[in-house]
Amino acid sequence: MQFSSSPARRSPPTITTLVLLSGLSALSLNLFLPSLPNMALHFQADYKVMQLSIALYLLVNAVLQILIGPIADKAGRRPVLLWGLALFLLATLGCIYAPNVEIFLVFRMCQAIIVVGMVLSRAAVRDLYDQDQAASMIGYVTMGMAIVPMIGPAIGGLLEESFGWKANFWLPFVLGVMTLLLTYSDFGETSAKSGKTLIQQFREYPELLRSPRFWGYSLSSALSSGAFFAYLGGAPFIGTELFGLSAAEVGIYFGAPAVGYFFGNFVSGRYSVRFGVNRMVLWGCWFNAAGVAMSAILFLAGFGTALSFFGFMTFVGIGNGMTIPNATSGALSVRPHLAATASGLSGAIMLGGGAGLSALAGTLLTHETGAMPLLWLMLTTSVLAVCAILSVIRRERQLGL
Repeated sequence: MQFSSSPARRSPPTITTLVLLSGLSALSLNLFLPSLPNMALHFQADYKVMQLSIALYLLVNAVLQILIGPIADKAGRRPVLLWGLALFLLATLGCIYAPNVEIFLVFRMCQAIIVVGMVLSRAAVRDLYDQDQAASMIGYVTMGMAIVPMIGPAIGGLLEESFGWKANFWLPFVLGVMTLLLTYSDFGETSAKSGKTLIQQFREYPELLRSPRFWGYSLSSALSSGAFFAYLGGAPFIGTELFGLSAAEVGIYFGAPAVGYFFGNFVSGRYSVRFGVNRMVLWGCWFNAAGVAMSAILFLAGFGTALSFFGFMTFVGIGNGMTIPNATSGALSVRPHLAATASGLSGAIMLGGGAGLSALAGTLLTHETGAMPLLWLMLTTSVLAVCAILSVIRRERQLGL
């Protein structure tokens, strides 16, 4: 099959296609989280082993993003997207029919190939727009994407209780087929092939890695989202074990950050051009830290509840909705000719850190410790994110940018 031979290959993708590509990647991350306890029973595995399905997925995501960027700069966005979607469908079937937890985790790691949708939808936006306008467009794309994780865990909890855990993999499979067909018909190539070999493409990485501004943008995004990834690793335990919530209730509560993320993305889409990416990232990082700090204060005072814990996570979502689109656009604009490579590398930094924080959060929590170890971890990463974007602002003042 020649995926690149469609007549639509020269027409730019619509925003609907970009939203679906990003949204499918987000859905695959968190749809099945309410099913983790019952999946552990099905596979006769420890809950902490099942939690590896989050951390390993994020880790493979990070590695793949390092590879996807240069490959897409060399071969084009369209063929890499189409092959990635096809492989995702095969991996999802593997998860559904896995006979034991080890094989399930292998196919779960293979599912991470869907990260092509997130990396290349953002790179395509940067192909078509300048920095501030790209931040605005990425904000709108991820605002639409936020609908998916907002309702994903709630749908996952309902599917789990109605049809069992496998339904949470059949749904992304069906959506993956639909997205593949839409991408084939609508996603035209947005970037000329670089004409370089893969070795030459990978040799472009030092140009990015030597840039303090690239690191500042990437770390502000990684550390800000790190609070959310730690939440992914710890919140299911807090909801089910500490507060005694059902799978469906955890799914509903779990969507609190996505509600905020949707709003934060709207703010990015509406105001990034007006205020600029640096100010938007800084404000987002402060929102993130403030939400975690208020939640921690309530728990230290003895007033922490399920409603307060999940409710204040809305501020984490608002902060990330403002930070991630703008920091991503900033990182992609440091070297515009390396947009896909920069998208992949910055995403790898974000998800690599997220994998570690997600796994760490799962190991820190016990009935005796309560929620505080998770909140301290989230607060630390949030404060470091503020420091990262302040370093970018200081660097640009020194350079007179």
